[in-house]
Order: sequence, then structure tokens, then C-alpha cells
Amino acid sequence: MSSLKEKTASGLFWAAMNNGSMQILNAIIGIFLARLLSPADYGLVGMVAIFTAIASCLQDSGFTSALINLKAPKHNDYNSVFWFSMIMGTSLYVILFFCAPLIARFYHQDNLTLLCRVIFVCIPLSALGIVPQAYLTKNLIVKPIALQRIVVLTISGIVGITLAFKGLGYWALVAQQLIYTGMQNIGKYFLMPFRPTLDIDFSPVKRMFGFSSKILVTNIISQLSQNILTVIFGRIFPVKTVGNFTQGWKWNNMASGLVSGMLAQVAQPVFASTQTEGDRQLHILRKMTRFTAFLVFPAMFGLAIIAHEFIVLLISDKWIDSVAILQILCVSGAFIPIYLPMQQLIVSKGRSDIFMWVNIAQIVLQIAVILVFARQGIIAMVTAYSAYIALWTVAWQRCARKIVDYGFLMLLKDLMPFMLAALAACAIAYAVASPFHGLLLRMAIKIVVTTLLYVATMKVSGAQVMKECVNYLTHKKG
Repeated sequence: MSSLKEKTASGLFWAAMNNGSMQILNAIIGIFLARLLSPADYGLVGMVAIFTAIASCLQDSGFTSALINLKAPKHNDYNSVFWFSMIMGTSLYVILFFCAPLIARFYHQDNLTLLCRVIFVCIPLSALGIVPQAYLTKNLIVKPIALQRIVVLTISGIVGITLAFKGLGYWALVAQQLIYTGMQNIGKYFLMPFRPTLDIDFSPVKRMFGFSSKILVTNIISQLSQNILTVIFGRIFPVKTVGNFTQGWKWNNMASGLVSGMLAQVAQPVFASTQTEGDRQLHILRKMTRFTAFLVFPAMFGLAIIAHEFIVLLISDKWIDSVAILQILCVSGAFIPIYLPMQQLIVSKGRSDIFMWVNIAQIVLQIAVILVFARQGIIAMVTAYSAYIALWTVAWQRCARKIVDYGFLMLLKDLMPFMLAALAACAIAYAVASPFHGLLLRMAIKIVVTTLLYVATMKVSGAQVMKECVNYLTHKKG
């Protein structure tokens, strides 16, 4: 137990370093690109994101999770998945290559044809990294991934900024994405001992498909959930409006992803290693939920109160229409990471069927909510979406209770102290900063006051999660 605890803590630490560094770099790169590019440039690239996302799900087909769940996967298991992924990824690229004119016609944007055919090269490139990602995640090898991602993101970001500076518009975003995807996925092979061989046997794929197919359906549903707003907006709103939404969505995801990305790298392997210990899994689930709430609520509510200053100061007032969108999305961004420990618990128990059906129900109801508010404009649609995502936390709690005895009152007890403390700190900080007129000064006051009040509240209340974080960081420095 001690070994697992130490390995989990180390994994979380390096995952935090990984995601923290990545988000800082992403923010710096995003600031330069947003200043050099227009909302229309982001809108065009955002319109085709759903096709790349769903293709990635199909070529993975849930086998990453299936490999992680295996107690002792062998070379044949990895090799089988590798060749399946490569064949699927290549086939999907060929199909989408010929479908590019249809995509352009759907959005009424002729220049999307060539853009699609170039950016979809990311699909077979990402197929290369599926098996390495499964191996590295299963073995909690986080530190090398963190260092590699930082280097790759830096290189791709420099290329993207250079091309944007030379006036190439949305092609700067395309080039950045291609370089990042290629270098990242090829580079993973230098971090692991597996190498594909030509003795191809698809029997392991067939054996895992019963479990992985449900993960596949779930992942597709999840991508539809994340991208459905962009698809609808791209169809009914001008490309500039889509660009403003994409910008707000990007910054929201970066902040929310800092927490969820960190947990995603350790949660399933930890739960999978304790599959037969129900009480221990409940203990781990509650600790992960509290840890998530401790980080995500002040981060997302804090971003909401500085959204205006953040957007205007860093990426200029040409993006002012994305401020309100970002503020509303911060609500959903605060709750999506809360889902993750419960989702990974369910998957680790082999209940991919529950995982699949809850996600299907979520996207069906989500589309219904969006369509009801479609005629009310973009703000009404985003507001309805965010409220719905927050309320859906209860659905995941009900499903987690089928695995361990995680009651609704336990969920409230794990979430409410951190949510209320973050809301109070942000409200006071907003009031304190309001009399000041300088954007930079006002943003600085909001950040400092929120941080001090939240940390003080955690310290006075004796929050165990903060004590453990401080103790671990102190130990690392020592």
C-alpha cells in the first residue's frame, strides 16, 4: 500500500509538472498566435476538429484502456493493437481525404477542402502513439513524457508563431498541429522497450474487443459532446462567431485540463491495481475527488473573474466577444474534472458498459438541451450547456455507487467545502479589485486576493488535502 501511495504521489507530481508546463507553454504560444491570427482563422480550424477527434477514437478503439486493464500484457498484445491502429488510421485518412469537399460544402467554406486534406495527416501520425501511450500509462512512466512534451510543444509552437508572423493565417495552426502530433507520437518509442514486429496476430485484438468496443463508443460520444457546439455554431453562425467560441473554449479547456490531464495519467492504473479491494477503492476515490475539487474550483472560478482583463491584455480586444463565453464555460470546466475519478473507477472494474451508456445518455440529452436553446443565441446555448454539464455530476455519482458505496452526501461533503471557499474568495477578490481602473492592476489584485483568501481558508479549516500536498512538495525539495 505504501509503495502504491508513493508511486501515485510521484505520478501525480510529475503529471502536474507535465500539465502545468504544457499549459503555460500553450498559453504563451496561444497568446502570440491569437494576436497574429483572426477569429476566422481559428474558426476554420475549429470546424474540422470533430473529424480528427472521432477518427482518433476509431483508430484507438478503446484498446489503450484495454491494454492498461490487462494484468500482464505481452508483446503480442501490444503488437496486435499497433497494427490494428496503423491500418485503421491510414484507412480513415484515405476516406476523409475524399470526403474533404463534402465537409467544405457542409460549412459553406471552399477553402476547407485543402485544409482538411493536410490537417487530417495527424490521424495516421497519432496512430503511431497509441501503443506507447498505453505502455507508459500502465507503468506510470510520467516524468519522461513530461519532458518530451515540453520540448515538442516548444518546437511546434515556434514554427506556428513564425508562420503566423509571415502572414500564413490558419496554415500556422495546421503546421503547429502536424509537427506536434508527429514528433510527440514518434518520440514515445524512445521511452519504452516495445518495437512492432511483422508476426501479426489479431487474436489479442479480438479478445479485448468486448471491453474496448464500449470504450470506443464512449470516446466517440465524449468527442461529440465536446465538439457538438462547434459543429452547430459552424453551421448556423458566421465563422468569426465560431472563432470567438473556439477561443473561449480553448482557454477554458487549458485551465480545466491542467487538473483532469494530471489525474488521467494515474487514476485508471491506480484503480486497476486495487480491483479486488472495494473499501480501499472508495478511500482512493474520495481522496482523488477532494484533490480534484481542491484544485479545480479556485482555478476555474478564478479564471472567470479575470476573463475580461485576461483576454484584453493578453490577446487584444479583437477577442472581446469571447469573454462572456469563457466566463460561462468556466462553470462546466469546473465540473468536468470531477467526473474523471468516478469514470476511471468504473472502467477499472471492467464496467465499460456502464461507462458507455452513461455517456450516450449524456450526449443525447445534451443535444436536446442545445437544440431547445438554439434560437436564443450563442450565450443562451453556452449557458444551458454549462449548467447541464455541472448537473450531470450526479449521474456519474449514481454510477460510481454501483461499484463502491459512494453516496450523494459523500459527494457533497467532498465537493462543497472547496466550492464554497473558492466562490467566497473570488467574490471578495472581485469586489476588492472593482474600484481600480488599470486592467493589469485589477487582474493582479484579483489573483493575489483570491489565492491568499483560499489558502488561508484551507489552512484555518485544516484541509487534509492541502497538508498532504505541502508535505509531499516539502519532501520532494528535501
